[in-house]
Amino acid sequence: MNQLLVRSVMRRLVSGGTCNRCISSLSAAVVFREVHKPSSELAVMMSSQRLRFSGQWWRMMCSTSEPPSKNSTTSSAVRKEDEKLSGDSVEKMEGEDEVALSSYWGISRPKITKEDGSVWPWNCFMPWETYQADLSIDLSKHHVPKTFLDKVAYWTVKLLRIPTDLFFKKKYGCRAMMLETVAGVPGMVGGMLLHLRSLRKFEQSGGWIKALLEEAENERIHLMTMVELVQPKWYERLLVIAVKGVFFNFYFVLYLLSPKLAHRVVGYLEEEAIHSYTLYLNDIDRGEIENVPAPAIAIDYWRLPKDATLKDVIAVIRADEAHHRDVNHFASDVHYQGKKLQEAAAPIGYH
Repeated sequence: MNQLLVRSVMRRLVSGGTCNRCISSLSAAVVFREVHKPSSELAVMMSSQRLRFSGQWWRMMCSTSEPPSKNSTTSSAVRKEDEKLSGDSVEKMEGEDEVALSSYWGISRPKITKEDGSVWPWNCFMPWETYQADLSIDLSKHHVPKTFLDKVAYWTVKLLRIPTDLFFKKKYGCRAMMLETVAGVPGMVGGMLLHLRSLRKFEQSGGWIKALLEEAENERIHLMTMVELVQPKWYERLLVIAVKGVFFNFYFVLYLLSPKLAHRVVGYLEEEAIHSYTLYLNDIDRGEIENVPAPAIAIDYWRLPKDATLKDVIAVIRADEAHHRDVNHFASDVHYQGKKLQEAAAPIGYH
C-alpha cells in the first residue's frame, strides 16, 4: 500500500502537479490509514512515509539538470507563446492614438512617414501610390459613334443621364458622388473577368488586369474624397446601394457578352463625367458653390499644396476622368480591330 501511495505521489509530480497537491494527497491517505491502523504502528508508518517521500523529492530535485522530455518541452513552448501573445498582442504606435494589433503571424504595418517627417495617416494608399495629375490633358476629345454598337453605347449613356439630371439638378457634389459610385464598378469587373480568363486559359493579360484595377481604385478614391465634401444623407446612401447593385450586374453581363461594347460605354460615361465636373468648376468660379479647403485625403493622394481648395480637387478629378476616357475608348478600339487586349500595351499607371 505504501509503495502504491508513493508511486501515486510521484506520478502527480512528474505530470505537472504541485508539491502542495501531492502533500495534500499524502496527508489524506495517511488520515485514511490512521483510521484502520493501531496507534503503535502509526508512528512507524509516518516516519517511513516521510523518509520515502524525502528521498523521492531529493532525487527529483537532483534530476532537474537533465534534459527535459519532449512533452515538457512542448508544454514549456506553448506556455511561453501564450505569455508572448498575452503580453504583446496590443501595442501603441508611436505618434498615433490608434491601437495596432500584432501577433506571432508577423503582420504589422511598418512605420511610414511623409516627406516632412510626419506619420503617414492613410492605410488605403501608400506614399508611392500618390501622384500629381496631368492637368494638360485634352478635355475636348470625343469618340464619334459610327458603328451600331457605338450608337447603342452612346445613347445608353445619354438616357442614363436623364434621371440623374432630374434627381440631382445642380447639386454637383451629390451628382459626383453618385457618378463615382458607378464609375468604380467597370474597372473592377473588367479586371476580375480578365483575371479569371488568364487563370482559365493559362495566358498573360498584357498588364490589363492591373491597369483596370488601378482605374477602379482611382475611382474609389474619388468617391472617398466626395464623401468627405458632401456628407451624403441616408436616402442618398440608399440610392447609391440600389444603383450600384443594378449597374454591377448589368455591366458584368455586358462585359461577358461584348467587351468592346462594355469599354465603349465606359468611355462615354467618362465623357459625361468630364462635362459634369466642368459645370461644377463653373459654379465654383461664379461663387455659387463655396470654394472650401480640400480634404486631407485629396491633398495627400494628388500631392496638392496644403492650401488647396475644392476647385483644385475637382480639377484633378476631371483630369483623371479624361485619362479613363482615353483608356476605355482605346480598349474598345483594340477589340474592334479583332485583337485581344494583351496584344496591346496596357496603360499601367495611366491615371
